[in-house]
Amino acid sequence: MSRYLSILWTFARACLVRDMTFRANFVLECVTSLGWMAMNLAFYLLVFQFTPEIGAGTGWSKAPFFAFVATGMIINSVVQALFMPSAEELTELVRTGGLDAVLVRPLDAQFLLSMHRVDFSSLANGFVGIGLLAWAVPRLDQPPPPIAWAVYPMLILCGVAILYGLIIMLAAATILMGRNQSLYDFWFYITNFSRYPAEIYAGPWGGPLRAACTFVIPILLVVNVPARVIAQPLTGQAWWPVSGTILAALATLVISRRVFQSALAKYRSASS
Repeated sequence: MSRYLSILWTFARACLVRDMTFRANFVLECVTSLGWMAMNLAFYLLVFQFTPEIGAGTGWSKAPFFAFVATGMIINSVVQALFMPSAEELTELVRTGGLDAVLVRPLDAQFLLSMHRVDFSSLANGFVGIGLLAWAVPRLDQPPPPIAWAVYPMLILCGVAILYGLIIMLAAATILMGRNQSLYDFWFYITNFSRYPAEIYAGPWGGPLRAACTFVIPILLVVNVPARVIAQPLTGQAWWPVSGTILAALATLVISRRVFQSALAKYRSASS
C-alpha cells in the first residue's frame, strides 16, 4: 500500500509541476470552473426567492439545500480531480495500443489507468463547497450532532467510491468496445441525478426512477445520504441509509474490479 501511495504522490507532484508550467491556463481553468458553479448557485438562490423549500414537507429549505449542494461539490471535485482525467485518456490508449505498455508494467493496471493524471484545477470547486458548507451549517434549524460529523467524512468517501466504481465499469466497456467516448457522456448524464434531493423523484415516473437510482445504480446515495446526515437530524431510521451507502460503496468497488479484470482478460492488442 505504501508503494502505491508513494507512486500516487509522484503522479500528483508531476501533474502539479506541469500545471504550474502553464500558470495562465491553470488559472483560467479554475476561473471557468468557479464561474460555472457560481451560475448554478445563482440559479438556486433565484429558486428560493419563490419557494421556501424544495418539495413541500421534505425539509430541504435554503440552508439544508445549500449543505446538500456543498456536499455534492466536494464529492464531485475529488472524483473529477483524481479519476476523470485518467479515464478520459483510456479511449485513446485502447485505440492506439498504448494500453499494451500499461499492462506490461509491474503495477496494477487499474491503478495506473485510473490515477496517473491529477487535475488540480478541479479541486477549486471542492474548496468552494467547503466554504458553502461552513456558511450553511450555522443557519440550520438544528446543529449537526457530533456523531454526524464523525460519519460525514466516511460517507463522503463512500460517495467517491461509488462514482469511482462507475467510472471503472465504463472504462471496462471502453476496453471491450475499442472506442466509445459516449460512455463518459453517459456518466455525466447519470451523475446529474445525484445533484438533487431524492424526494423530488416521486409519482408514477419518479418512483421507479428513484428505486433504480438507489438499488440498481446507487447514484442517489452518493450525495443524499451524507448531506442528510448533516442537514437533517439523525433518527433511528436514518441509520439504514447510512448502512446501505457503506454496503453500496463496497459492492460497487468489488463489482467494478471484477468487471474491469474480465475486460482486461478479453483485451486484444491494437496491433493484433
